[in-house]
Amino acid sequence: MTETTDTSPGWLTRTDLDEVRGRLPIVYVNAVPVRVDESGSVTSVGLLLGVSPDGSISRSLVSGRVLYHERIRDALLRHLEKDLGPVALPQVPASPQPFTVAEYFPTPGVTPFHDPRQHAVSLAYVVPVTGDCRPRQDALDIVWLSPEEAAGPGVAQEMSGGQDVLLRQALAHAGLAP
Repeated sequence: MTETTDTSPGWLTRTDLDEVRGRLPIVYVNAVPVRVDESGSVTSVGLLLGVSPDGSISRSLVSGRVLYHERIRDALLRHLEKDLGPVALPQVPASPQPFTVAEYFPTPGVTPFHDPRQHAVSLAYVVPVTGDCRPRQDALDIVWLSPEEAAGPGVAQEMSGGQDVLLRQALAHAGLAP
């Protein structure tokens, strides 16, 4: 007897996803898009502008689920293209290593990271981009800020779920103490 492998793209129906979210942690990737100079130093940080469920303007990082049977680098590239456009030209290293692992809980206060829908584990990366970024999907725009501006309290107030903490960790990882 031959076993067959399901080669569907890995998407779950909304009902299936809700059921899985109630039983298992979901794996995500977060990416902090950056521009770097010729020496590799971060010169600017890209944050997506969007509209929160309450109608206010919010800032966020590139984020999304890793699909079944998808490599981490492929998930990173897919979400970077989805959020920044097809000519962003992200520079994902040959062997991507996250700068941290963020654990999101549906219960506030367990960690700095909160997602009311689920328990999720997110591998977070700083990813240089060299191309033209044009936001797609739900984002209104991508705004490039200096590292100092990105670390400011005004930006943190416009981010939710602990993404401001992840942004400060990314800046520290890049050698830019927030």
